[in-house]
Amino acid sequence: MVQFPAGAATPASIVDALNALAGHPPRVRSRVRASFGEGRCVRGTYIPSDHAPEVTRSQSFTKPSRVLARFSVSGGDPKVAELDSGVLRGFSFRLGGQDHRSDMLLQSAPVHFARTLDQMLAYLKARMPGPSGKPNMRKLKAFSAANPETLHQANYIAALPLSGSFSGTTYWGVHAFPATSSSGETRFIKFKVAPVGGDVTLTGDEARVKSADFLYDDLKNRIAKGGVRLNVMALLDRPGDPVMDVTSRWPNEDARESVRLGTIVITGVEADEACDASVFNPATLAEGIAHPPDEIFAARRAAYVISLGKRR
Repeated sequence: MVQFPAGAATPASIVDALNALAGHPPRVRSRVRASFGEGRCVRGTYIPSDHAPEVTRSQSFTKPSRVLARFSVSGGDPKVAELDSGVLRGFSFRLGGQDHRSDMLLQSAPVHFARTLDQMLAYLKARMPGPSGKPNMRKLKAFSAANPETLHQANYIAALPLSGSFSGTTYWGVHAFPATSSSGETRFIKFKVAPVGGDVTLTGDEARVKSADFLYDDLKNRIAKGGVRLNVMALLDRPGDPVMDVTSRWPNEDARESVRLGTIVITGVEADEACDASVFNPATLAEGIAHPPDEIFAARRAAYVISLGKRR
């Protein structure tokens, strides 16, 4: 039976809960990420668009730079099935030079699974396996009924066709970032990374004949052919947008005004150590992009550092 961390919700207790839910005993937790444990490290370049300064004066997004990035699948189990239809995909990337670096963490759903830290801890606790090795479905259903917003992410993923490519997936930032333009105007934006050429999907029959490492093999093949390009987009806010609630989308979010900040071109595969040596920390943002005001972002800033410390 997995032991669940006791006490009030804190960034440290969230990391412990994620590790416990993934079934990592304490002796191996230092080697495993608390979430998005299975991943592929890559390198590339970022080419800004001429319109980027209209949204942000951050040199991370207005100047060309090298890129270190990681494609991943959700959960703390590094052996998770990459083609599992219920698995969230992740894309983390680092832009900018030493004095204007920004780390961005995006995922294949536009919402998070909890609005507050307490709700996040309760969500993980509700899914913790009991003596049978499975969660108590009665308690899980009761929690979901009392917290319907915690189902938004799972429902979004369930409605999507199966992703057939790490680099052919659209990734979203769930937080609203205050961005200050070159003219000094500040407004909220959400980040979206969209593959040039559109999403790549699979039918169930196509997925069944793929190998366990299909997504990694596909990524290597696309890089070798020079075909991995992703547009970094900024979705622009409107009055009344829910900037504090990461479980809710902005109204008409798919069709609203956006600006292409630039394009990431993935040029090679990196050894895992290149991404594991440090952490993609969402708190690392160059001037011109400020920290989102929501509670989950504030907790993630600390949780990523705690998680890195446990892996060392």
